[in-house]
Amino acid sequence: VQLQASGGGLVQPGGSLRLSCAASGFIFKLNTVAWARQSPGKQREVVATITSTGGTNYTDSAKDRFTISRDNARRTVHLQLNNLKPEDTAVYYCHRPGATAYWGQGTLVTVSA
Repeated sequence: VQLQASGGGLVQPGGSLRLSCAASGFIFKLNTVAWARQSPGKQREVVATITSTGGTNYTDSAKDRFTISRDNARRTVHLQLNNLKPEDTAVYYCHRPGATAYWGQGTLVTVSA
């Protein structure tokens, strides 16, 4: 299983980024996938999840600002980040939850003026 995240970078507060994750090694369309993040000194937290049927769930911190979506034909999952705040600075990971969970290598998002 491979989960290759991309799209991170430096953005000013209030800005936007779109993260992408290319998945391989499992039947993508049948699996729930998610995005998680880890800020310095904090535990990793799952911020957005999308099921195989397109149902979504967000943490309170992500709700109304982040949007998770998936493209089963391209085996990719995206995370649109809007109205970014300095506290959103973190390494963002693509994640396939389950009995055997998988994590990608992460992409760094830095929100700073």
